[in-house]
Amino acid sequence: MADKLVTLAIHTNEKAQILKSVLESENISVLMEDVGDQNSNTSAGVRLRIKESDLPKALNVVESRNLFSYSEPETYRTDDGRKRILVPVDFSDYSLKACRIAFNLAKEIKAKVKIIHVYFNPYYPTALPMAEAFAYQGKEEADFQNILERVNKDIQKLCNTIDEKIASGEFPPINYSYVLKEGLPEEEIVAYAKDYKPALIVMGTRGKDQKSADLIGSVTAEVIEMTGIPLLAIPERTSFTDFHQVKNISFLTNFSQRDLVSFAAMMEFFNHEEVKIHLTHIEDKKTDKWTLIKLEGIQSYFEKQYSNIKIDYKLISSTDSLVSLEQFVEAANIDIIALTTAKRNLFTRMFRPSVSRKMLFQSDIPLFVLRG
Repeated sequence: MADKLVTLAIHTNEKAQILKSVLESENISVLMEDVGDQNSNTSAGVRLRIKESDLPKALNVVESRNLFSYSEPETYRTDDGRKRILVPVDFSDYSLKACRIAFNLAKEIKAKVKIIHVYFNPYYPTALPMAEAFAYQGKEEADFQNILERVNKDIQKLCNTIDEKIASGEFPPINYSYVLKEGLPEEEIVAYAKDYKPALIVMGTRGKDQKSADLIGSVTAEVIEMTGIPLLAIPERTSFTDFHQVKNISFLTNFSQRDLVSFAAMMEFFNHEEVKIHLTHIEDKKTDKWTLIKLEGIQSYFEKQYSNIKIDYKLISSTDSLVSLEQFVEAANIDIIALTTAKRNLFTRMFRPSVSRKMLFQSDIPLFVLRG
């Protein structure tokens, strides 16, 4: 039976040539195919395809050579200057939805996408008699190979699905590649993000009534706490697939200077005339005049800075802020909730869950989390 070809990545022509040269030096045959954009009749990149049996070796070569690492100056020479979007996946339907939104956004802001999957290799204790330890080690290696085979099949299935959707026009043809990492998902995602330096991380999550069984939802919460990179959390029932379908954003504000920085970062992704920003402040006491003055002031400031965007404000006074916010979100047809979060230590994260973590597990609305 012929060894079928699988997609390894879609890169710019220069990067594709470099990767092809490296792989062929390791006796891995590479087929390069131009990926055209049907709408503009231009090349969207070059697809590199290899034999399925060569996939584990190819991934090992890419990782061991540290190819295209943004900690290496050479990467910037071959880089096309595009922004980067990182999409952690667990091969679920909501991960595919996150991919679709990331691909559509990548086309809009002329970015490229890196898909990352982190798999866990169970730890086996070795405090055994020598004879048993050898037998145990053999079992461990066999189990690990099974894990690798399953992960490689899953990532290729995802890439095949993406390629089919690109061919059908459901996904735009943009540069994308993927990487597999072994370890704890939240730690490996954050570590990789530090090196890859994406403009945005996009992660899928389940709906609020299924979050208790959602592994990547809890991983998303940890990544939010551990990284300073903007992160968009996409529940599986998210209504939009394209950022131009986003009409209403609730931007939670406490009138801090960090909010100004976060707002500017958010507008890099949502600066189109169709969107309306609702500056939202929540407090558990009766509204005083000073709060209204601050809200009006920050609204006036943003209206001057972003004259093409419709901006208003909403003041919520309630002892149950999450319930009241949910009611406002439903009434105002909010598509995304944006908020600024601060980095917190482990003790605080354990005993005082952040607003973003609470909302992640109690809401079906996408969260856009920024670190001001």
